[in-house]
Amino acid sequence: MRTKQVIVVRTDLEMSRGKIAVQVAHAACGAVEEARKKYPDLLKIWEEEGSKKVVVEVKSEEELMKIYEEAKSSGLACYLVRDAGLTEIPPGTATAVAVGPDLSERIDKITGGLKLLR
Repeated sequence: MRTKQVIVVRTDLEMSRGKIAVQVAHAACGAVEEARKKYPDLLKIWEEEGSKKVVVEVKSEEELMKIYEEAKSSGLACYLVRDAGLTEIPPGTATAVAVGPDLSERIDKITGGLKLLR
């Protein structure tokens, strides 16, 4: 079985590398906690396969929210990060979404066309 988690981050916010790293970490951890509650068997498989993660980018809040809504409506574990606003960006700003862990083909239907974060 091939599983993964995809984390989608906004590039239009021009966050520093450190800020991006933290937002990605928040998203990844949040989605894992959701998967632990909803899909513990699938989470275990993902962990046994090495906990594959991929980070991709979108250029707007609209694109990010579309990914989030598609993931939710598809029944995938997902987590939306809204920043606390303590450093670089205003409070409540949507910065990242993690989709999965789940089967790679299910996630690819939603995130497969996105570019890797560079």
